[in-house]
Amino acid sequence: MLFRRTVLASFAALALAPLAASAAELPNLGGKNVVVVTENAYPPLQFVDPKSGKPIGWEYDAMSEIAKRLNFKVEYQNTSWDAMIQAVSDGQYNIGMTGITIKDDRKQKVDFSDPYMRSQQFMLVRGDEKRFTDGKSFAAFKDGLVGAQPGTTPFYTAVYEVLDGNEQNPRIKLFETFGATVQALKAGDVDVVLTDGTAGKGYVDASNGALKLIGGPLGTEDFGFIFPKGSDLVAPVNAAISALKADGTLDALNKKWFLDYKMGE
Repeated sequence: MLFRRTVLASFAALALAPLAASAAELPNLGGKNVVVVTENAYPPLQFVDPKSGKPIGWEYDAMSEIAKRLNFKVEYQNTSWDAMIQAVSDGQYNIGMTGITIKDDRKQKVDFSDPYMRSQQFMLVRGDEKRFTDGKSFAAFKDGLVGAQPGTTPFYTAVYEVLDGNEQNPRIKLFETFGATVQALKAGDVDVVLTDGTAGKGYVDASNGALKLIGGPLGTEDFGFIFPKGSDLVAPVNAAISALKADGTLDALNKKWFLDYKMGE
């Protein structure tokens, strides 16, 4: 979306080096209200629980812990991926979270936290797919279609690492949400969805064999929270991320969401 392979196979947290900060050493934000926006379409990072109808996930748990340690109150809002970075840049929200890849071009609009996770891109296909087995054979399969969200890492991975570098390639079919790309894959409207292992594993586990991941990793990315440029929340949140890593909290969240949690059960 992987994640510290020696501990959690392909799903674990990026190990960072900053010195640990105890709860007593972390900044106290005095109970201020912080508006956090997300997409709720990227399991298991954040998504709507099919049983309760409530938003849950790794990022919700991590943000809740960060808020507790820094003493601020979280107000969650929801928006589409297409609108999120610009909306945070404009100051409509204090923090954005939806497995956002840290990229230099995005840093021109928003500030990023330190990385809290590392992910790698994989190919998600239907469970009975036999026409291709990796990026090279898919590229050679001229009738194959890719489902992606515009402006996302999976979109650019499809364009530059799987296909021909043409962002207008008609083999790429665009959708507003990641969930919509997966539904199109299940329906046979596209043949591949490029995804990090985080979301891909969640969908595979819930598919009862209808979906699978194929090939090796196609690229590596670091995830971070985003803030309006110059936000005074960046340093406190970074301190909290460092503390959560140091005391094993993020490792526990990785186990809960990437190993123990089964979507649809």
